[in-house]
Amino acid sequence: MRIGFVVNDISTEEPTYTTTRMAMAAVNRGHEVWLIGTGDLAFDPDDYVRARARGARKAKYKSLKSFLDELRGPRGKVQRITVDDLDVLMLRNDPAQDQGRRSWAQTTGIVFGKAAMRRGVIVLNDPDGLALAMNKMYFQLFPEEVRPATLITRDRDEIRTFAKEYGSDIVIKPLQGSGGQGVFRIQGTDLGNLNQMVEAVSRDGYVVAQEYLPAAAEGDTRLFMMNGEPLRSKGKYAAFRRIRSGDDIRSNIHAGGQKAKAELDERALRIAEIVRPKLVLDGMFLVGLDIVGNKLMEINVLSPGGLGSAQSFENVNFANAVVVALERKVQYMSFYQRNFNNVDMNTL
Repeated sequence: MRIGFVVNDISTEEPTYTTTRMAMAAVNRGHEVWLIGTGDLAFDPDDYVRARARGARKAKYKSLKSFLDELRGPRGKVQRITVDDLDVLMLRNDPAQDQGRRSWAQTTGIVFGKAAMRRGVIVLNDPDGLALAMNKMYFQLFPEEVRPATLITRDRDEIRTFAKEYGSDIVIKPLQGSGGQGVFRIQGTDLGNLNQMVEAVSRDGYVVAQEYLPAAAEGDTRLFMMNGEPLRSKGKYAAFRRIRSGDDIRSNIHAGGQKAKAELDERALRIAEIVRPKLVLDGMFLVGLDIVGNKLMEINVLSPGGLGSAQSFENVNFANAVVVALERKVQYMSFYQRNFNNVDMNTL
């Protein structure tokens, strides 16, 4: 199997990233693996998509750090590859990280991924589905039963009215963004500062206002979905808990949250079942659900991370399970001479 991973920038990748884990797992299973930055792609005059890519020379690696160091270092392979000849192209760049200074890169993976699909490359997650999910509005397209009450607007008066309707206890955040950036909890005594908070969040666009869920005080659970089902390997679910640090309302790890073992219940699995049809319809192969009580806080389809955290608590290499699923898709595609609907292939 020949597989390429599109990332924001190869130089900023980390050994702990889920992309690094999947890439090393694929190499260790004997596959040809390439990392491609969003600025390394090209559409050539002969109508083929190509890219300056980096690959590792060894056939086996024990350490994520040594794998990434070699891939990026002077001993790594640097080659201009034909993306259209790959079996799989995984779009793992996070558009939120390129907002502003590198806005041109936000849709690069989607655009070039769509071009590669024409020649039978399996592109995951499906580019058309990812285009729909470029901001948090995508979340509103899922059933109301699994979502907290939400208002999306730039009008401060509408947000104030919404806050009063929900007990003067809401959360606001930017429509575009990730990692817990620009997230504020507004309680009764904070309403006097609401204008300033909304102004800060709305500088980059629309504001998402949501009812505050008391269960969020206990943190949230990240549950991975693969092929439209909860990702499970060796009887264990790929999931972990994120717990707040102090008074910070964000449980994101790089916002100071702590990690813990997930205790999945029927409520979490019911949520997974409710969102499953749309994830399948939109061709979402690998997804992260952020669950609080019986509600979803977010659905992460753009480069969901945390497989290593799940592995640390469940002692299962979930990245390996993802690569096995990719191998199966490539085999399916070979049966049909690389002529199969990409959306359907994403969740087979």
